[in-house]
Amino acid sequence: MFARTILAAALLAVAAGTARADIDVRISGVEGAIRDNVLAYLSLQRYAGRDDLDPAMIERLFERATSEARDALRPFGYYDPHIRSHLTPVGKDWRVDLRIDPGTPVIIAYAHVSVVGPGSQDASFRQVLASSSLAPGTRLNHAEYERTKGALQRTAAATGYLDARLSISELLVDPAAHTASIVIELDTGPRYRFGPTSIEQDVIDPRLFRKYLRYREHDYYDAMAILGTQFALDDSQYFSLVEVAPGERDPATLTVPIHIRAEAVRRNRYSIGFGYGTDTKFRGTLGWDDRRINSAGHRSRVSIKESSVTHQITGQYLIPVGDPALEKLSVDATVGTQELADVNTRTAEVRPGLTQVLGRWQRVLFVRFTHTTTETPTSSTTANLVIPGISFAPLANRTLSQPYIGRGFYAELTGSHHALGSDSDYLRLDVQDEKVFDLSEKWHLITRGELGVSFVGNFSELPASERFFAGGDRSVRGFGLNELSPVDANGNKVGGRHLVVASVEIERDLPRHFAVAAFVDAGNAINRFGDPLEYSAGVGFRWKLPVLSIGIDVAQALSQSGLGPRLHLNITPNLK
Repeated sequence: MFARTILAAALLAVAAGTARADIDVRISGVEGAIRDNVLAYLSLQRYAGRDDLDPAMIERLFERATSEARDALRPFGYYDPHIRSHLTPVGKDWRVDLRIDPGTPVIIAYAHVSVVGPGSQDASFRQVLASSSLAPGTRLNHAEYERTKGALQRTAAATGYLDARLSISELLVDPAAHTASIVIELDTGPRYRFGPTSIEQDVIDPRLFRKYLRYREHDYYDAMAILGTQFALDDSQYFSLVEVAPGERDPATLTVPIHIRAEAVRRNRYSIGFGYGTDTKFRGTLGWDDRRINSAGHRSRVSIKESSVTHQITGQYLIPVGDPALEKLSVDATVGTQELADVNTRTAEVRPGLTQVLGRWQRVLFVRFTHTTTETPTSSTTANLVIPGISFAPLANRTLSQPYIGRGFYAELTGSHHALGSDSDYLRLDVQDEKVFDLSEKWHLITRGELGVSFVGNFSELPASERFFAGGDRSVRGFGLNELSPVDANGNKVGGRHLVVASVEIERDLPRHFAVAAFVDAGNAINRFGDPLEYSAGVGFRWKLPVLSIGIDVAQALSQSGLGPRLHLNITPNLK
């Protein structure tokens, strides 16, 4: 009582009027998630910085601190902690020190988690049971107990066991003995199937609409199939509103009806985009999409792209085929110019293509009918090419309605021959990949590589647009765009037969969507494997905003002397 009287007097002495005061809470003895939970429980922390704090309120909040900290430790299995608390006035502010000894943890002595009923052998439930860390000899963790129960219930709801219930859910703790016993039993009940689907829309042909469904009537009910249907219809670009909703389940027939309602999107969409890169300088895109030419789902797009190295107009016509969410027939027409080191190319091209899905892979079969002119400071050549090709890319973690943009695995094989009416015989393979490995929550390892190989009899007949160049923001940093290339007899950089590029980058996340990175790049465009590669190293800064990303890299070439550091700046819009 005497100590509390002295404390109250001290608080009154430092309190002058109603001036704003802050509370600095300091916790020692616990770290990580436990410390965060203690802070979340403390009324002192929640009230810190308020304008209406007075000595009496602070004393009341301080008196709660010990019991609140005890409550915060229990979910982690610490039921008998030793806590010392101190409140110290600092001018008009206060500092609270909590020194926590969590004590002996509660250990799980018995744990039995099971699934009974018709779905007891379902692989989805087996996976949940295998992932649970509730086991004898481990420290009690209330969050894991709740997670396991929730995972069983969510799995049941997602896989069609809609009558499932937790028949047993017991957590018994003996604080004196520091032990706990756990029993969880899920009774799955019967499994439901999809019933009839009613559709309310007048946007596209009903037969085409039904091809977007990710399930069939009488299939086992699957919440992911409903979600997949929602995504497929949203990505189709035909609709402004899509609602995919299950109806009331029928216990007599064990079925769930589905109702879908969709409204048309505005037919025409106009877009404009800007960006900046050290390689391209300022770049811009104008686009016009006709998203619904007819009820068969045909679409078209016209775009104009401009930068310091590329000037291009592209028209595209798309026809859905097969599974319309994943497959399409397209015809692209492109006219444009491009600067490649010391070479300028002018190209007019028509490219019909068929996009198909094989398992988890997207395959594109195409033919390019190309008229191209290659100009160097000392020569100019024109070629007509018929170039059949095939490409592969994985579907996983990709937006199906978006084209490949240079992230993840991609392989393309193209070639041409005089028998097709071409002016050049060649075969060209380009394989590239990029992987991100999470070393921890904040540390990431990013690897990137590209290998290009071409087989051509007379290299001079191969247009520059089909040759390989290296250097730039997405290649070997420290060198300019397409700067790395073999040279002709006049010293012009004209591209190579082959390409080798590799990059290793370590990235560290920072608060507020910032990140820093360190990297090493290597590679070159070469005419023979075994020719020397160029090397560089550098550091980078990233700012990842919701709609765009800003990247700044400073790279130093290591394989060539006399070159200073090179700045690489990229401002690019994020994908959906």
